[in-house]
This record gives sequence, structure tokens and C-alpha cells, in this order.
Amino acid sequence: MNWRRFLLIGTPYFWLLAFFLVPFGIVLRLALSDAAIAIPPYTPVLDLSEGWRGLRDMVAAWDFENFQWLLDDDLYYIAYLSSLKIAALSTLLTLLVAFPLAYGMARAPEHWRPALMMAVILPFWSSFLIRVYAWIGILSNEGYLNNTLIALGFIESPIRMLNTDFAVYIGIVYTYLPFAVLPIYATLDKLDTSLLEAAEDLGCSRISAFWLIVLPLSRPGLIAGGFLVFIPVVGEFIIPSILGGPDTLMIGRVLWDEFFSNRDWPVASAVAIVLLLLLIIPIVLFQRAQERVREAEQ
Repeated sequence: MNWRRFLLIGTPYFWLLAFFLVPFGIVLRLALSDAAIAIPPYTPVLDLSEGWRGLRDMVAAWDFENFQWLLDDDLYYIAYLSSLKIAALSTLLTLLVAFPLAYGMARAPEHWRPALMMAVILPFWSSFLIRVYAWIGILSNEGYLNNTLIALGFIESPIRMLNTDFAVYIGIVYTYLPFAVLPIYATLDKLDTSLLEAAEDLGCSRISAFWLIVLPLSRPGLIAGGFLVFIPVVGEFIIPSILGGPDTLMIGRVLWDEFFSNRDWPVASAVAIVLLLLLIIPIVLFQRAQERVREAEQ
């Protein structure tokens, strides 16, 4: 019985150790190293033939110069701020689109819900890269959207939409929309509709009942959907690279340039460590605040 309990509890911890803590330790070790024109492009390198002495010498050579470099160069904190701004606005837009869809799914007849759920999940059956590339044909100057607007007489000449922040927001909202719809739908599907009927019987209009009952009770789904969108969007690389322009600065592109163009692995690792801390610390603080609220309610 003890072994079963150990395996049940130990399996997620082992998974966390193997696929989070160990990679995090490797990245942190690179962040404390120095760049070098060599293979691998950093120093010091652990020499296993020297045993504990080699490990001690490697640790003694670590420093925090790469993190200091991030503070001295304006590029990095501008990229962080730009990524946080784009991620926050994209998350808000995604939730605004996702909530009506999820609410409609939750209020749809029972026999229609599997089909609607399949429609939300269906984009996952195709390649993420292909779906992003498809927006080039839609948003380009000769794309479907400009041609449609010209044919309808709304504009006389094509509007530049591709390689702008607008295209990035469109791509992010479209790509991450299912991640917001599903948790919101899961919350709304459990909503007791008799509460709405009781509110209307007590004199509330449908709009008032929505604001007073549906929206507060859907808060867990909104929070979960917001996190599922915000966290990956902060480090997004593919969408701003394909749909964004040269002025679209996000930390994912900075990481790519440091790793593959500059081959400065230590600085790139320091950028990744700071990005991870920017995401983890607010989440931990938010979870603790939620626990205090639940304890107070009990």
C-alpha cells in the first residue's frame, strides 16, 4: 500500500523534476556562464575527467554579468514590456471573443453541443504553422480581405494590414481562441440556469441577471482561459515573426536572435530565466490570494 501511495504521489513530482527543474537548472547554468567562440559557445565547460575538482572550478567561474547586461541594454526591457503589453491586450481580446462563443455553446440544445465542441477543437487537427501562414493570404495587400472590401466599395485602395501589430493580434486571437473557449464553456456548462429564472422572477432583467449571476460565476473559467492564453503568448515567436513587422518587438524574437544569430547562449539563457520569473511570480501570488479568499469564505 505504501508503494502504491509513493508511486501515485511521486509520479507527478518525477515528471516535474525531469521536464521542468532539470531543464531549468541547465538554462540557469548557461545564464551564469560566459560566451565563447567555441563548441559549445560558452565557458566554463564541465570536464568530467577532473571529477569534483572540475565541478568546483566550473561553479567558481560563474557570475551574474549576463543579468547585468540585461539591465544595461534598453533592448531587453523594451522587449519585455512590449511582450507583456501585446500578451495582455491579446488575452483581453481573446476572452471577449471566447465568452460569447462559450456562452452560446452552453445554452445550445444538448444534441448540438458535441458538434459545436468539435468545431472549436477542429483547428487543432491542422498544423499550427499552416494556420498562421494562411493569414498571409487573407491580410496581404492582394489578399481576400482587401479584395472583398474593395469589391464592396468600402475602400478604394488596399489597406496595409500584414506586417503590423494588427496582424499579430489577429493571429494570436485566432490561434489561441480554443484555449479560452474550452475552460469558459466548462464553467458555464455547470451553471445552474434556475438561478437566472429566480433572478428574473425577482425583477431582474436578462442583462442584469447576466451581470449579477452569469459573469461572477464564470470567473474561474475566465481566469483559467486568461492564463492559458497569456502565458504562451508572452514568449510567442512564430506569429510575430510571420505576421508582424520590424517594429513588432517581442521577447521570443529576441531569444531566437540571441541563440541562433548572435550565438550568445548565456545571454539568451538569462533572458529566458527572467521571462520565467516574470510569469511564475505573479501566478504564485495570485494563487495564494485565491487560497486566502477561499479560506475566508469557509
